[in-house]
Amino acid sequence: MPRTAAIERNTKETKIKMELHLDGAGKSDVQTGIGFFDHMLEGFSKHGFFDLTVRVNGDLEVDGHHTVEDTGIVLGTAIREALGDKTGIKRYGSFILPMDESLCLCAVDLCGRPYFSFDCAFQTERVGDLDTALVREFFYAVSYSAGMNLHLKMISGGNAHHMIEAMFKAFGKALDEAVSYDPRVKGVLSTKGALA
Repeated sequence: MPRTAAIERNTKETKIKMELHLDGAGKSDVQTGIGFFDHMLEGFSKHGFFDLTVRVNGDLEVDGHHTVEDTGIVLGTAIREALGDKTGIKRYGSFILPMDESLCLCAVDLCGRPYFSFDCAFQTERVGDLDTALVREFFYAVSYSAGMNLHLKMISGGNAHHMIEAMFKAFGKALDEAVSYDPRVKGVLSTKGALA
């Protein structure tokens, strides 16, 4: 069965439509109204081999917070729905990704219990039209909506563009590993018998 999800979320602050295909080819079509954020989601899609379509109409006249956070909520929800009962998946994934002077570690556990750890400090307030403070908010929203344990640690960094790009690509690579199938896994990879 194809592992896909189509999510629509409408509030007074944002209107979001998203389609996610976990077993894709890395194709993306992203329009959030924040150019650098679009670029990061495209990198996540490309390097995780996920097909991703995103349309966001947010209250950017206020700021980018609702757009970025709500997109994270919808992406986390899409990941959770596309995974189904998680039968046969590896569950865990990790990746250390270099981006010029920056080096990012990302580790994922699709255990069904949300937890988020973010170890990174940016030296600039913005990259393009994205507030760097919103990077943490995005990944927090993803982890809690997906029910995943997500750790992001910037081992070394300098340029905020490189640091953020390393995070999104490392997350794509780690998630790709976690959602992939292992023929040795019978049912779900848990002594409890469930990943929820």
